[in-house]
Amino acid sequence: MSPAQLPHIYFDNAATTPLDPRVVAAMQPFLGGSFGNPSSLHWAGRQARAAVDTARAQVAELLNAQADEVVFTASGTEADNMALIGVAEKFPADECHIVTSAIEHPAVLESLHWLERRGVQVTCVNPNADGIVEPASLLDALRPTTRLVSIMAANNVIGTVQPIAELARISRAHGALFHTDAVQAAGKIPLDVSRTPIDLLSLSGHKLYGPKGVGALYVRKGVTIEAIIRGGGQERGLRSATENVAGIVALGCASDLARQEMADDASRLVQLRERLLEEIGRRIPNAYLIGHRYRRLPGHICLGFAGQEGEAIKLLLELDELGIAVSSGSACSAQHGGEPSHVLMALGIEPVRARGSLRVTLGRFNTAAEVERLLEVLPIAVAGLRRISSGVPASAA
Repeated sequence: MSPAQLPHIYFDNAATTPLDPRVVAAMQPFLGGSFGNPSSLHWAGRQARAAVDTARAQVAELLNAQADEVVFTASGTEADNMALIGVAEKFPADECHIVTSAIEHPAVLESLHWLERRGVQVTCVNPNADGIVEPASLLDALRPTTRLVSIMAANNVIGTVQPIAELARISRAHGALFHTDAVQAAGKIPLDVSRTPIDLLSLSGHKLYGPKGVGALYVRKGVTIEAIIRGGGQERGLRSATENVAGIVALGCASDLARQEMADDASRLVQLRERLLEEIGRRIPNAYLIGHRYRRLPGHICLGFAGQEGEAIKLLLELDELGIAVSSGSACSAQHGGEPSHVLMALGIEPVRARGSLRVTLGRFNTAAEVERLLEVLPIAVAGLRRISSGVPASAA
């Protein structure tokens, strides 16, 4: 069978998820006949406004928040920027200190670098070797001027889930706001802002089977941030621009489906993930898992192959020729593929090994048969790679 005839298998759900057909059906009317501007007072505007309001309630319900605490954005990146810059702009730069982790997504780290150039003080906390940001490390980093702590809920590269509830409680006790980039976590693991003192939370539609180009920022009632996009005053003045009604409706539907199906999806994905890890460990002796063995997203696996880390791109391309889509680290950093991963470096992995990892991320539409296909071809592909170094790390898959 030629490569063109091979069935396509998609194992890169951390980069983006396919649109759920039910989400497509929900947004379809707003790509055609229901075209009104939600700010208009006539029937077409009222129809659009009602759809936006319904979607806002659906997103809020996913987080156990109130509807008026949800602000729609064009992406998770925009939501991160809105949270970080929006808080920092409330204070003089020399009186604003922000704590984050060294393994955050570039949407957070680059926003903070921009703020640093304007005089804001930023402390990056390193995780432990498993990729966990330890509460003691956060406590050590706090200062009297700490206004905000931003720690992601789950890492996009290694899949590690952070102790967000404890980190948020520490931040609140210190008098600092707590933001979490939950783009990878929302819809995959429970996030309850009524029980956890999270003040700001970012999410993105295309990570939970919705479309690209829409996201949201949860802003706890009573928390004030400065707007970074100004104009007509939409979204309570925090995000001016005519609303992307079709995208917002899709995000609402995707959030509602995730809320209803999260437990079942997670249970099935954990079973598939464990099957992969057990068999990879048995069939590929030099394979090792990166990140915490169990405190990870249900369908997320990040692998290294001792002595062959420099061949990760070749491995990815070989799997692609076989019709299997995986990732080498983060899709958002693919343009820097030759550089060591900042996430892996922060875990204490040496630069040579930090250049190569294979990220396999399962999703709602993956099947057991697809997992077996990967288990069939991956050992053969790895065996064909050249060895460039020696030394098998302590943890194995």
